[in-house]
Amino acid sequence: MDKFVIKGGKPLHGETNVSGAKNVALKALIAACLTDEEVIINNIPFISDFMTMVDIIRDLGGNINLDNHTARIQIKKFKKNEISLDVAARIRTSSMFLAPLLVRTGEAIVPNPGGCRLGARPIDRIIEGLNKMGAHIVYRSEDGYFHAKSQSLHGTTYRFKKNTHTGTETLIIAAVLAEGKTILENAAAEPEIDELIDLLNNMGAKIKRTGSRTIEINGVEKLHGTTHTICPDRNEIITMAIAAFVTKGDIFIKDIESNHINEFLEKVQDAGGGFEEKDQGVRFFYKQPFRAVDVVTSFYPGFMTDWQAPWAVLMTQANGISVIHETVFEDKFGYISDLKKMGANTRLFNPLVDDPEKVYNFNRADDHPDYFHAVKIKGPTKLHNAVSTMVDLRAGAAIVLAALAAKGTSTIFGIEKLDRGYESFEKRLLSLGANIKRVTVSDL
Repeated sequence: MDKFVIKGGKPLHGETNVSGAKNVALKALIAACLTDEEVIINNIPFISDFMTMVDIIRDLGGNINLDNHTARIQIKKFKKNEISLDVAARIRTSSMFLAPLLVRTGEAIVPNPGGCRLGARPIDRIIEGLNKMGAHIVYRSEDGYFHAKSQSLHGTTYRFKKNTHTGTETLIIAAVLAEGKTILENAAAEPEIDELIDLLNNMGAKIKRTGSRTIEINGVEKLHGTTHTICPDRNEIITMAIAAFVTKGDIFIKDIESNHINEFLEKVQDAGGGFEEKDQGVRFFYKQPFRAVDVVTSFYPGFMTDWQAPWAVLMTQANGISVIHETVFEDKFGYISDLKKMGANTRLFNPLVDDPEKVYNFNRADDHPDYFHAVKIKGPTKLHNAVSTMVDLRAGAAIVLAALAAKGTSTIFGIEKLDRGYESFEKRLLSLGANIKRVTVSDL
Protein backbone atom coordinates (compact mmCIF):
# COMPACT_ATOMS: atom_id res chain seq x y z
CA MET A 1 0.00 0.00 0.00
CA ASP A 2 1.48 3.35 -1.06
CA LYS A 3 1.57 6.17 1.45
CA PHE A 4 2.21 9.89 1.85
CA VAL A 5 4.71 11.18 4.37
CA ILE A 6 3.95 14.83 5.10
CA LYS A 7 5.80 17.27 7.33
CA GLY A 8 3.30 20.00 8.05
CA GLY A 9 3.35 23.59 9.22
CA LYS A 10 4.77 25.14 6.05
CA PRO A 11 2.78 27.87 4.24
CA LEU A 12 2.10 27.12 0.57
CA HIS A 13 2.91 29.80 -2.00
CA GLY A 14 2.99 30.03 -5.76
CA GLU A 15 1.04 29.32 -8.94
CA THR A 16 -0.64 26.10 -9.96
CA ASN A 17 -3.45 24.80 -12.14
CA VAL A 18 -6.10 22.12 -11.80
CA SER A 19 -7.08 19.20 -14.00
CA GLY A 20 -10.12 18.87 -16.20
CA ALA A 21 -13.27 18.00 -14.29
CA LYS A 22 -13.46 14.34 -13.34
CA ASN A 23 -17.25 14.44 -13.32
CA VAL A 24 -17.24 15.54 -16.96
CA ALA A 25 -14.38 13.40 -18.25
CA LEU A 26 -15.91 10.10 -17.17
CA LYS A 27 -19.32 10.96 -18.63
CA ALA A 28 -17.74 12.24 -21.86
CA LEU A 29 -16.33 8.75 -22.39
CA ILE A 30 -19.84 7.31 -22.04
CA ALA A 31 -21.21 9.88 -24.50
CA ALA A 32 -18.50 9.00 -27.02
CA CYS A 33 -19.85 5.44 -27.08
CA LEU A 34 -23.09 6.66 -28.70
CA THR A 35 -21.48 7.12 -32.12
CA ASP A 36 -19.28 5.04 -34.40
CA GLU A 37 -17.28 8.16 -35.30
CA GLU A 38 -14.25 9.52 -33.45
CA VAL A 39 -14.76 11.84 -30.49
CA ILE A 40 -11.81 13.90 -29.27
CA ILE A 41 -11.73 15.05 -25.64
CA ASN A 42 -9.12 17.60 -24.55
CA ASN A 43 -7.93 18.46 -21.02
CA ILE A 44 -8.64 15.00 -19.64
CA PRO A 45 -7.38 14.25 -16.11
CA PHE A 46 -4.98 11.31 -15.93
CA ILE A 47 -6.57 9.78 -12.84
CA SER A 48 -7.18 6.13 -12.04
CA ASP A 49 -10.97 6.44 -12.46
CA PHE A 50 -10.51 7.74 -16.00
CA MET A 51 -8.15 4.88 -16.82
CA THR A 52 -10.65 2.38 -15.44
CA MET A 53 -13.29 3.75 -17.82
CA VAL A 54 -10.77 3.53 -20.67
CA ASP A 55 -10.19 -0.15 -19.80
CA ILE A 56 -13.94 -0.82 -19.90
CA ILE A 57 -14.37 0.79 -23.32
CA ARG A 58 -11.39 -1.07 -24.75
CA ASP A 59 -12.79 -4.32 -23.39
CA LEU A 60 -16.10 -3.54 -25.13
CA GLY A 61 -14.30 -3.16 -28.46
CA GLY A 62 -13.52 0.54 -28.47
CA ASN A 63 -10.28 2.17 -29.60
CA ILE A 64 -8.83 4.91 -27.38
CA ASN A 65 -5.59 6.78 -27.94
CA LEU A 66 -4.25 8.97 -25.12
CA ASP A 67 -1.70 11.69 -25.70
CA ASN A 68 -0.85 14.85 -23.73
CA HIS A 69 -4.19 15.03 -21.90
CA THR A 70 -6.16 14.37 -25.08
CA ALA A 71 -8.27 11.25 -25.64
CA ARG A 72 -9.40 10.04 -29.07
CA ILE A 73 -12.28 7.60 -28.67
CA GLN A 74 -13.94 5.52 -31.34
CA ILE A 75 -16.13 2.47 -30.90
CA LYS A 76 -17.28 1.40 -34.36
CA LYS A 77 -19.05 -1.65 -33.03
CA PHE A 78 -19.48 -3.19 -29.60
CA LYS A 79 -17.92 -6.64 -29.55
CA LYS A 80 -19.73 -7.51 -26.31
CA ASN A 81 -22.50 -6.11 -24.14
CA GLU A 82 -21.28 -7.17 -20.71
CA ILE A 83 -19.11 -5.15 -18.31
CA SER A 84 -16.69 -7.37 -16.41
CA LEU A 85 -17.29 -7.49 -12.67
CA ASP A 86 -13.68 -7.03 -11.61
CA VAL A 87 -13.27 -3.76 -13.54
CA ALA A 88 -16.71 -2.30 -12.87
CA ALA A 89 -16.38 -2.91 -9.14
CA ARG A 90 -13.73 -0.18 -9.06
CA ILE A 91 -15.94 2.65 -10.29
CA ARG A 92 -19.57 3.70 -9.92
CA THR A 93 -19.95 5.30 -13.36
CA SER A 94 -19.67 1.82 -14.88
CA SER A 95 -23.44 1.59 -14.41
CA MET A 96 -23.88 4.36 -17.00
CA PHE A 97 -22.86 1.95 -19.77
CA LEU A 98 -26.43 0.69 -19.53
CA ALA A 99 -27.44 3.61 -21.78
CA PRO A 100 -25.09 3.26 -24.81
CA LEU A 101 -25.24 -0.54 -24.71
CA LEU A 102 -29.05 -0.54 -24.76
CA VAL A 103 -29.16 2.08 -27.50
CA ARG A 104 -26.63 0.45 -29.80
CA THR A 105 -26.99 -3.28 -29.05
CA GLY A 106 -30.38 -3.66 -27.39
CA GLU A 107 -28.89 -5.49 -24.43
CA ALA A 108 -26.66 -4.68 -21.45
CA ILE A 109 -25.30 -6.76 -18.58
CA VAL A 110 -23.81 -4.43 -16.01
CA PRO A 111 -22.65 -5.18 -12.45
CA ASN A 112 -23.85 -3.39 -9.36
CA PRO A 113 -21.58 -0.30 -9.41
CA GLY A 114 -18.47 0.18 -7.30
CA GLY A 115 -16.19 3.10 -6.48
CA CYS A 116 -16.00 4.82 -3.10
CA ARG A 117 -18.70 3.32 -0.90
CA LEU A 118 -20.33 6.54 0.26
CA GLY A 119 -23.59 5.29 1.67
CA ALA A 120 -25.86 3.10 -0.42
CA ARG A 121 -25.61 5.25 -3.57
CA PRO A 122 -28.62 3.54 -5.15
CA ILE A 123 -29.22 3.48 -8.88
CA ASP A 124 -32.91 2.73 -8.49
CA ARG A 125 -33.81 6.08 -10.06
CA ILE A 126 -31.79 5.20 -13.17
CA ILE A 127 -33.38 1.77 -13.49
CA GLU A 128 -36.88 3.17 -13.04
CA GLY A 129 -36.29 5.85 -15.68
CA LEU A 130 -34.84 3.43 -18.25
CA ASN A 131 -37.70 1.00 -17.69
CA LYS A 132 -40.14 3.83 -18.39
CA MET A 133 -38.30 4.46 -21.67
CA GLY A 134 -39.00 0.90 -22.78
CA ALA A 135 -36.13 -1.07 -21.28
CA HIS A 136 -36.68 -4.22 -19.26
CA ILE A 137 -34.13 -4.39 -16.45
CA VAL A 138 -33.86 -6.93 -13.65
CA TYR A 139 -31.22 -7.36 -10.97
CA ARG A 140 -30.07 -10.90 -10.29
CA SER A 141 -28.63 -11.21 -6.82
CA GLU A 142 -27.10 -14.59 -7.66
CA ASP A 143 -24.58 -12.99 -10.03
CA GLY A 144 -24.65 -9.31 -8.92
CA TYR A 145 -25.58 -8.03 -12.40
CA PHE A 146 -28.31 -5.86 -13.88
CA HIS A 147 -29.67 -7.59 -16.99
CA ALA A 148 -31.24 -5.11 -19.41
CA LYS A 149 -32.94 -5.54 -22.78
CA SER A 150 -34.80 -3.25 -25.15
CA GLN A 151 -35.89 -3.52 -28.77
CA SER A 152 -35.90 0.27 -28.94
CA LEU A 153 -36.05 3.05 -26.37
CA HIS A 154 -38.77 5.65 -26.66
CA GLY A 155 -39.34 9.08 -25.21
CA THR A 156 -41.16 9.59 -21.93
CA THR A 157 -41.75 12.08 -19.16
CA TYR A 158 -39.91 11.11 -16.01
CA ARG A 159 -39.68 12.97 -12.70
CA PHE A 160 -36.82 12.17 -10.36
CA LYS A 161 -38.01 11.72 -6.77
CA LYS A 162 -34.66 12.97 -5.48
CA ASN A 163 -31.83 14.94 -7.04
CA THR A 164 -29.44 12.63 -8.87
CA HIS A 165 -26.43 13.80 -10.86
CA THR A 166 -25.60 10.42 -12.41
CA GLY A 167 -29.26 9.55 -12.95
CA THR A 168 -29.89 12.73 -14.89
CA GLU A 169 -26.84 12.16 -17.08
CA THR A 170 -27.66 8.50 -17.76
CA LEU A 171 -31.21 9.24 -18.88
CA ILE A 172 -30.00 12.13 -21.06
CA ILE A 173 -27.52 9.80 -22.77
CA ALA A 174 -30.21 7.16 -23.26
CA ALA A 175 -32.76 9.67 -24.58
CA VAL A 176 -30.67 11.34 -27.30
CA LEU A 177 -31.07 8.35 -29.63
CA ALA A 178 -34.49 7.24 -28.37
CA GLU A 179 -37.58 7.68 -30.50
CA GLY A 180 -39.58 10.80 -29.69
CA LYS A 181 -39.36 13.39 -26.93
CA THR A 182 -38.13 12.82 -23.38
CA ILE A 183 -38.78 15.32 -20.60
CA LEU A 184 -36.81 14.99 -17.37
CA GLU A 185 -38.33 16.80 -14.41
CA ASN A 186 -36.54 17.62 -11.14
CA ALA A 187 -33.35 16.97 -13.11
CA ALA A 188 -29.99 17.87 -11.60
CA ALA A 189 -28.63 21.32 -12.48
CA GLU A 190 -24.86 21.00 -11.91
CA PRO A 191 -22.63 22.78 -14.46
CA GLU A 192 -20.98 19.45 -15.28
CA ILE A 193 -24.34 18.26 -16.63
CA ASP A 194 -24.65 21.34 -18.81
CA GLU A 195 -21.18 20.63 -20.15
CA LEU A 196 -22.26 17.08 -21.03
CA ILE A 197 -25.31 18.54 -22.78
CA ASP A 198 -23.04 20.85 -24.80
CA LEU A 199 -20.88 17.89 -25.83
CA LEU A 200 -23.88 15.83 -26.92
CA ASN A 201 -25.43 18.75 -28.82
CA ASN A 202 -22.14 19.21 -30.65
CA MET A 203 -22.44 15.53 -31.60
CA GLY A 204 -25.85 16.22 -33.14
CA ALA A 205 -28.20 15.72 -30.19
CA LYS A 206 -31.17 18.01 -29.51
CA ILE A 207 -31.17 18.81 -25.80
CA LYS A 208 -32.23 21.96 -23.99
CA ARG A 209 -33.13 23.12 -20.52
CA THR A 210 -36.67 24.48 -20.54
CA GLY A 211 -36.45 25.32 -16.83
CA SER A 212 -33.79 25.32 -14.13
CA ARG A 213 -34.59 21.68 -13.35
CA THR A 214 -36.38 20.55 -16.51
CA ILE A 215 -34.55 19.08 -19.51
CA GLU A 216 -36.13 18.29 -22.88
CA ILE A 217 -34.51 15.82 -25.27
CA ASN A 218 -35.74 15.20 -28.80
CA GLY A 219 -34.34 11.93 -30.06
CA VAL A 220 -32.27 11.86 -33.26
CA GLU A 221 -31.36 8.97 -35.53
CA LYS A 222 -27.58 9.30 -35.39
CA LEU A 223 -24.78 11.17 -33.64
CA HIS A 224 -21.42 12.13 -35.12
CA GLY A 225 -17.94 12.80 -33.85
CA THR A 226 -16.77 16.10 -32.37
CA THR A 227 -14.04 17.76 -30.31
CA HIS A 228 -14.60 18.99 -26.78
CA THR A 229 -12.36 20.60 -24.11
CA ILE A 230 -13.20 19.86 -20.48
CA CYS A 231 -13.51 22.71 -17.98
CA PRO A 232 -11.45 22.83 -14.75
CA ASP A 233 -12.45 20.60 -11.84
CA ARG A 234 -14.42 22.50 -9.17
CA ASN A 235 -13.44 20.06 -6.44
CA GLU A 236 -9.75 20.52 -7.14
CA ILE A 237 -10.18 24.30 -7.00
CA ILE A 238 -11.73 24.07 -3.54
CA THR A 239 -9.07 21.64 -2.33
CA MET A 240 -6.22 23.91 -3.40
CA ALA A 241 -7.97 27.00 -2.01
CA ILE A 242 -8.30 25.40 1.42
CA ALA A 243 -4.68 24.26 1.23
CA ALA A 244 -3.76 27.95 0.99
CA PHE A 245 -6.04 28.89 3.88
CA VAL A 246 -5.06 26.21 6.41
CA THR A 247 -1.33 26.64 5.81
CA LYS A 248 -1.64 30.45 5.98
CA GLY A 249 -0.33 30.62 2.44
CA ASP A 250 -1.07 32.33 -0.87
CA ILE A 251 -1.92 30.31 -4.00
CA PHE A 252 -2.84 31.53 -7.47
CA ILE A 253 -4.81 28.99 -9.54
CA LYS A 254 -4.41 29.67 -13.24
CA ASP A 255 -7.04 29.42 -15.96
CA ILE A 256 -10.11 29.26 -13.73
CA GLU A 257 -13.08 31.52 -13.02
CA SER A 258 -15.09 32.01 -9.86
CA ASN A 259 -18.44 31.11 -11.40
CA HIS A 260 -19.94 27.80 -10.28
CA ILE A 261 -18.18 28.01 -6.88
CA ASN A 262 -20.10 31.04 -5.62
CA GLU A 263 -21.60 29.18 -2.66
CA PHE A 264 -18.09 28.25 -1.52
CA LEU A 265 -16.80 31.80 -1.99
CA GLU A 266 -19.69 33.22 0.03
CA LYS A 267 -18.78 30.94 2.93
CA VAL A 268 -15.08 31.83 2.55
CA GLN A 269 -15.97 35.51 2.73
CA ASP A 270 -18.08 34.88 5.86
CA ALA A 271 -15.16 33.01 7.39
CA GLY A 272 -12.66 35.81 6.64
CA GLY A 273 -10.66 34.07 3.92
CA GLY A 274 -9.05 35.99 1.10
CA PHE A 275 -9.68 35.53 -2.60
CA GLU A 276 -9.16 37.74 -5.63
CA GLU A 277 -10.28 37.10 -9.19
CA LYS A 278 -7.78 38.17 -11.84
CA ASP A 279 -7.64 38.03 -15.64
CA GLN A 280 -5.87 34.67 -15.74
CA GLY A 281 -7.22 32.95 -12.64
CA VAL A 282 -8.14 33.29 -8.97
CA ARG A 283 -5.88 33.96 -5.99
CA PHE A 284 -6.65 32.40 -2.59
CA PHE A 285 -4.76 33.66 0.45
CA TYR A 286 -4.75 33.86 4.23
CA LYS A 287 -5.45 37.37 5.50
CA GLN A 288 -6.81 37.07 9.06
CA PRO A 289 -7.88 34.52 11.68
CA PHE A 290 -10.88 32.55 10.44
CA ARG A 291 -14.38 32.75 11.88
CA ALA A 292 -16.59 29.69 12.38
CA VAL A 293 -19.25 29.35 9.67
CA ASP A 294 -22.02 26.75 9.40
CA VAL A 295 -22.70 24.92 6.13
CA VAL A 296 -25.46 22.64 4.92
CA THR A 297 -24.55 20.49 1.93
CA SER A 298 -26.98 20.35 -0.96
CA PHE A 299 -27.22 19.85 -4.69
CA TYR A 300 -26.36 22.69 -7.09
CA PRO A 301 -26.38 25.60 -6.56
CA GLY A 302 -25.85 24.66 -2.92
CA PHE A 303 -22.68 23.82 -1.02
CA MET A 304 -21.38 20.60 -2.60
CA THR A 305 -21.16 17.45 -0.52
CA ASP A 306 -17.65 16.93 -1.96
CA TRP A 307 -16.55 20.18 -0.28
CA GLN A 308 -17.64 19.34 3.25
CA ALA A 309 -14.60 17.27 4.32
CA PRO A 310 -12.04 19.94 3.25
CA TRP A 311 -14.29 22.58 4.83
CA ALA A 312 -14.19 20.65 8.11
CA VAL A 313 -10.40 20.97 8.13
CA LEU A 314 -10.69 24.72 7.62
CA MET A 315 -13.17 24.97 10.49
CA THR A 316 -10.69 23.32 12.86
CA GLN A 317 -8.66 26.50 12.37
CA ALA A 318 -11.59 28.91 12.83
CA ASN A 319 -12.56 30.83 15.96
CA GLY A 320 -15.81 29.54 17.44
CA ILE A 321 -18.14 26.61 16.90
CA SER A 322 -19.23 25.58 13.41
CA VAL A 323 -21.69 22.96 12.22
CA ILE A 324 -21.62 20.95 9.00
CA HIS A 325 -24.94 19.33 8.15
CA GLU A 326 -24.68 16.65 5.46
CA THR A 327 -27.95 16.13 3.57
CA VAL A 328 -26.81 14.40 0.36
CA PHE A 329 -25.32 11.14 1.69
CA GLU A 330 -26.44 9.23 4.75
CA ASP A 331 -22.95 8.31 6.01
CA LYS A 332 -20.13 10.64 5.02
CA PHE A 333 -18.22 11.55 8.18
CA GLY A 334 -15.78 8.63 8.28
CA TYR A 335 -12.82 11.02 8.22
CA ILE A 336 -13.81 12.73 11.49
CA SER A 337 -12.07 10.05 13.56
CA ASP A 338 -8.81 10.89 11.78
CA LEU A 339 -9.25 14.61 12.45
CA LYS A 340 -9.85 13.82 16.13
CA LYS A 341 -6.70 11.72 16.11
CA MET A 342 -4.87 14.85 14.94
CA GLY A 343 -6.31 16.93 17.78
CA ALA A 344 -9.52 18.31 16.29
CA ASN A 345 -12.33 19.10 18.73
CA THR A 346 -15.38 17.57 17.04
CA ARG A 347 -18.68 15.93 17.96
CA LEU A 348 -20.92 13.98 15.61
CA PHE A 349 -24.68 14.27 16.10
CA ASN A 350 -28.04 14.10 14.37
CA PRO A 351 -29.84 17.45 14.16
CA LEU A 352 -33.59 17.68 14.63
CA VAL A 353 -35.32 18.31 11.30
CA ASP A 354 -39.04 18.87 10.74
CA ASP A 355 -39.31 16.91 7.49
CA PRO A 356 -36.47 14.40 6.97
CA GLU A 357 -37.90 13.19 3.65
CA LYS A 358 -37.71 16.73 2.28
CA VAL A 359 -34.38 17.68 3.89
CA TYR A 360 -32.36 14.58 3.00
CA ASN A 361 -31.57 13.65 -0.59
CA PHE A 362 -30.66 10.04 0.17
CA ASN A 363 -33.25 7.29 0.35
CA ARG A 364 -34.52 7.25 3.91
CA ALA A 365 -34.65 3.44 3.82
CA ASP A 366 -30.84 3.45 3.55
CA ASP A 367 -30.40 5.42 6.78
CA HIS A 368 -29.22 3.69 9.98
CA PRO A 369 -29.28 4.62 13.67
CA ASP A 370 -25.47 4.46 13.75
CA TYR A 371 -25.11 7.08 11.00
CA PHE A 372 -24.54 10.73 11.86
CA HIS A 373 -25.67 13.56 9.61
CA ALA A 374 -23.87 16.50 11.21
CA VAL A 375 -20.67 17.42 13.00
CA LYS A 376 -19.92 20.23 15.42
CA ILE A 377 -16.37 21.61 15.28
CA LYS A 378 -14.80 23.86 17.91
CA GLY A 379 -11.74 25.86 16.95
CA PRO A 380 -9.12 26.97 16.53
CA THR A 381 -7.15 23.80 17.18
CA LYS A 382 -3.44 23.20 16.82
CA LEU A 383 -3.41 20.02 14.78
CA HIS A 384 -0.59 17.54 15.27
CA ASN A 385 0.85 14.64 13.32
CA ALA A 386 -0.79 11.21 13.12
CA VAL A 387 -0.96 7.99 11.12
CA SER A 388 -4.16 7.74 9.06
CA THR A 389 -5.79 5.70 6.31
CA MET A 390 -7.98 7.34 3.67
CA VAL A 391 -11.61 6.19 3.74
CA ASP A 392 -12.64 7.72 0.40
CA LEU A 393 -11.56 10.23 -2.23
CA ARG A 394 -12.67 13.60 -0.79
CA ALA A 395 -12.07 12.54 2.80
CA GLY A 396 -8.57 11.54 1.75
CA ALA A 397 -7.92 15.00 0.35
CA ALA A 398 -9.12 16.48 3.65
CA ILE A 399 -6.66 14.39 5.67
CA VAL A 400 -3.84 15.58 3.42
CA LEU A 401 -4.94 19.19 4.07
CA ALA A 402 -4.96 18.53 7.81
CA ALA A 403 -1.47 17.04 7.64
CA LEU A 404 -0.21 20.10 5.74
CA ALA A 405 -1.51 22.33 8.53
CA ALA A 406 -0.40 20.08 11.39
CA LYS A 407 2.78 20.19 13.46
CA GLY A 408 5.10 17.24 12.89
CA THR A 409 5.27 14.43 10.33
CA SER A 410 2.13 12.50 9.37
CA THR A 411 1.83 9.24 7.47
CA ILE A 412 -1.25 8.63 5.33
CA PHE A 413 -2.07 5.23 3.85
CA GLY A 414 -4.64 4.30 1.21
CA ILE A 415 -3.60 7.06 -1.18
CA GLU A 416 -4.83 5.03 -4.17
CA LYS A 417 -8.23 6.46 -3.25
CA LEU A 418 -6.87 9.97 -3.82
CA ASP A 419 -5.46 8.88 -7.18
CA ARG A 420 -9.05 8.18 -8.28
CA GLY A 421 -9.75 11.91 -8.54
CA TYR A 422 -6.53 13.96 -8.33
CA GLU A 423 -3.77 13.83 -10.89
CA SER A 424 -0.23 14.08 -9.46
CA PHE A 425 -1.61 15.71 -6.32
CA GLU A 426 1.63 15.51 -4.37
CA LYS A 427 3.62 17.01 -7.27
CA ARG A 428 1.35 20.08 -7.32
CA LEU A 429 1.75 20.48 -3.59
CA LEU A 430 5.52 20.08 -3.88
CA SER A 431 5.62 22.86 -6.47
CA LEU A 432 3.93 25.12 -3.89
CA GLY A 433 6.46 24.35 -1.20
CA ALA A 434 4.84 21.45 0.65
CA ASN A 435 7.02 18.86 2.34
CA ILE A 436 5.30 15.75 1.00
CA LYS A 437 6.67 12.46 -0.26
CA ARG A 438 4.97 9.51 -1.90
CA VAL A 439 6.43 6.22 -0.72
CA THR A 440 5.57 3.32 -3.00
CA VAL A 441 5.78 -0.37 -2.26
CA SER A 442 8.84 -0.63 -4.49
CA ASP A 443 10.62 1.98 -2.34
CA LEU A 444 10.31 -0.17 0.81
